[in-house]
Amino acid sequence: MTKSDLINALAADTGLTKADADRFLKSFTATIEKTLQRGDSLTLIGFGTFSVSHRAARVGRNPQNPSQEIQIPASKGAKFKAGSKLKKSLN
Repeated sequence: MTKSDLINALAADTGLTKADADRFLKSFTATIEKTLQRGDSLTLIGFGTFSVSHRAARVGRNPQNPSQEIQIPASKGAKFKAGSKLKKSLN
C-alpha cells in the first residue's frame, strides 16, 4: 500500500475529503517524529509502540578495502513493536 492508497482508504472509511485525510496523515506522522526526536516512545494500545533504538559505536570494515578498519559512529533509529491485537489479527 502506498501513501496515496492509505489516504484514499482513510477518506473512504471516515468520510473525510482526500485533502483532510492527507492533512491528518501528515500531522500524525509529524507527531510520531517529534515524540521520537524527544527520546520518548509512543504507544497505541493494541496496535503497537514506536520507540527510539540506540546503536553503539563500533569498528567496521571498509567495503571497498576490507583490510581497512573504519569507525562507525553511534546512531539512533526508529523501532516499531507490534501490539497484541495487531499480532492476533495477522494469525
